[in-house]
Amino acid sequence: MTEVPGIPPVEVAGMRTDRRHAMVLGVAGVAAASLPQTALALPENTPVAVPSPRRTWLLDRGWRFHPGHAADMSKDFDWGINQRTYAKPGLVTSPAAVADFDENGWAEVSVPHDWAVDLPYAPPATPAPEDKADAVAAHGFKAIGRAFPQNSVGWYRLRLPVGAADKGRAVWLEFDGVFRASKVFVNGFEAGGSESGYAPFRVNIADFLDYDGGPNQLALRVDASLGEGWFYEGAGIYRNVRLVSADAAHVPQWGTCVRTAIDAAGAGVSLLTTLANAGEGKSAVTLRQSIRDGAGREVARADDRQVALEPLASTEIGQDLHIRAPQLWSPASPNLYTLVTEVLRDGAAVDRYETTFGVRTVTFDAVKGFTINGRNVKLMGVCNHQDHAGVGTAIPDALHEWRVDRSIEMGVNAWRSAHNPPAQALLDLCDRKGMMMLAETRLNTTNPEAMDELERMILSSRNHPSVILWSVGNEEGHQGTERGRRISAELVARCKVLDSTRLTTQAMDQGWDSGAADAVDVVGFNYRTDKIPAWHERHPNKPVIGTETGSTVSTRGAYENDAARHIVKAYDTEHPWWASTAEEWWTIVANAPYIAGGFIWTGFDYRGEPTPYPAFPSVSSYFGAMDLCGFAKDNYFYYRAWWRPDQPLVHLLPHWNWAGRDGQAIPVWAHGNCEEIELLLNGKSLGRKPMPRNGHLEWQVPYAPGKLEARGYNGGRLAASDTRMTAGAPAKLRLTADRKRYTAAIADAAVLRIEVLDRAGNPVPTADDALSFAVSGPGRIIGLGNGNPTSTEPDKGTTRKAFNGLAQAIVQGTGQSGAVRVTVSGAGLAPASIDLSFHS
Repeated sequence: MTEVPGIPPVEVAGMRTDRRHAMVLGVAGVAAASLPQTALALPENTPVAVPSPRRTWLLDRGWRFHPGHAADMSKDFDWGINQRTYAKPGLVTSPAAVADFDENGWAEVSVPHDWAVDLPYAPPATPAPEDKADAVAAHGFKAIGRAFPQNSVGWYRLRLPVGAADKGRAVWLEFDGVFRASKVFVNGFEAGGSESGYAPFRVNIADFLDYDGGPNQLALRVDASLGEGWFYEGAGIYRNVRLVSADAAHVPQWGTCVRTAIDAAGAGVSLLTTLANAGEGKSAVTLRQSIRDGAGREVARADDRQVALEPLASTEIGQDLHIRAPQLWSPASPNLYTLVTEVLRDGAAVDRYETTFGVRTVTFDAVKGFTINGRNVKLMGVCNHQDHAGVGTAIPDALHEWRVDRSIEMGVNAWRSAHNPPAQALLDLCDRKGMMMLAETRLNTTNPEAMDELERMILSSRNHPSVILWSVGNEEGHQGTERGRRISAELVARCKVLDSTRLTTQAMDQGWDSGAADAVDVVGFNYRTDKIPAWHERHPNKPVIGTETGSTVSTRGAYENDAARHIVKAYDTEHPWWASTAEEWWTIVANAPYIAGGFIWTGFDYRGEPTPYPAFPSVSSYFGAMDLCGFAKDNYFYYRAWWRPDQPLVHLLPHWNWAGRDGQAIPVWAHGNCEEIELLLNGKSLGRKPMPRNGHLEWQVPYAPGKLEARGYNGGRLAASDTRMTAGAPAKLRLTADRKRYTAAIADAAVLRIEVLDRAGNPVPTADDALSFAVSGPGRIIGLGNGNPTSTEPDKGTTRKAFNGLAQAIVQGTGQSGAVRVTVSGAGLAPASIDLSFHS
């Protein structure tokens, strides 16, 4: 095998597979082979613990990148300059696709990678054509798309660590997401690619490899000239990539399907396993399958099955097993099992593939709403795009985990991947952490590309117990028409063929009485939550869910509207015409047992779709319960109060820095779930009020500097409190990390919180000081942010302003073990440092 620096060959137990299961009768599994129990436990290019004849590489380091050009072939490495580009396979279509190309001047990057986040902002000229202005605003005013051909194409190159030892084996690449229109070359041959920017895809490359000692060169051309959404989508290889070398007789990608059904004696497990033969001769093999629980104990084993594989063909084998006294999967107890699939020849294992799955029963009912394992649970969900401050769409696995954890802290138990299939790394985390997922296909149409994308989404994800619904569309123009019904019906039918265990939905913002609503199992309401009760009276036998709810807009830490500065106050009062406040929608859903729950728009702010200010410099949305950095806005605590009512909470707003406003009335709110809340100013009680269920409390308080305090009481006893202090001038910084110990892997990252404090240590809620960042040791900053929706500072670099007292840095290891010190400083501020430990 050819060795490549930084990408050593490794033995891996299996590879990431699909997750299949689901809804109505049970639950299913996830193909696990490439990720560990903890997404962060494995450094890149290192094996899963269980030995396997299969070899899997996580291709994250050592990539080279260079911009191409969508309109000038001479600046696009001569792509398309030859009119005979597709005349013969292997015809050199671009010098950048072959091994002996000079990479001088190409940047070294790691994957995941989003080149768009590094591009400059491009506010439209005044006046600008409306279509161009809207398109640029929708993607966060980044200079990408057809108007910017010089920024819209990217080339990637990587030397592959395969060679003579892989001759006669099945060798393929797995891409979880490339935005967009990718072409994959191996040694100058176009081996595959994908138009979709979101659906995972596989490229078989065995036919194009050099097994005689020559280099094996991978190259990709990625064209993001055209978008698929109306939100920031990034550009490049923004999700994980794996290289797999398996025996000619093997389990292919997404080659296991696990279905479970709970019965009186335990749980029946139905397996459908695909075995493939990449060889030119027949192959007699034995299929051996067993199930292990979370502790690694074998709990079921199938009888060995002898299989005769035809040359260059595949076959499916069905088997049934049974688990006694299964540990069920749920948000409260996300118990997982592992299906171990082995392929043996002459008694020796030649392939091993692991599929993680869960056992559960899910129902959507027109009267009872949503149940899991027979228990009524309200779906308290968030819609999210894959986008974060500093890194754009190239979110490391650890940051996915951090975002899930922040959501769980708020009380979230469900996640809608809007408006596209989720990353497999995110699904792995949701399985492990008990976060339920509504997975959505990107295209609501029935052309071959759309059907293929739907199939890839389901095959890759149907074993994940976290997936509870498939969504076949979002606010489609034809949603309420007969055409819309036909299209969605065909998509739903395909869903049922690929996964008969889960139900389907479609997110609709009108037309719920006909059209697509007649085709799906669960009708999705985007906003208009107040219309659901009357609709339910007309359709009493149809399950319903709020696929998008709320949509309150706010600027974190701001409490007065300022249109000139694009600032929206953070009280739960501001929302677009089509939406409602958090309190309005949740009160309806919480009191209606037949509504399965709702997904707020959104959990996190995201670039693009700037609302309510669609003009520059608003470069991101204002919708999130958290800002683009994941810092909580005040509405976060409204949901935290009522979505985790067993945890006493009081949250007080606004801040208490109102210089020059002495004696003027300041609106003061308290979110919380205690029976009563008392408000005090400088130790003097301003009264105690009962907290209305699913509501909030308000006071008008004449401003006086000092200490504003809210105390929550249950049964007359103090249960929770919150305080706002009038802060002095910025004097020092505080730097904290989500953890202290990290792997040096690309998948891992430290999320650092920077706070501006006064001399007494009080947070300064209006601070906007310029900050400088320095790193020593084997670490690097991969992104900076502050949550300001109007900030146009670069996401990369060593400087960033604080916004309303906060900033964020994301730090990653460089591949070596060692201590990393991060220091943050600012003019007139005492600096802060933190020591982090990275290990390889």
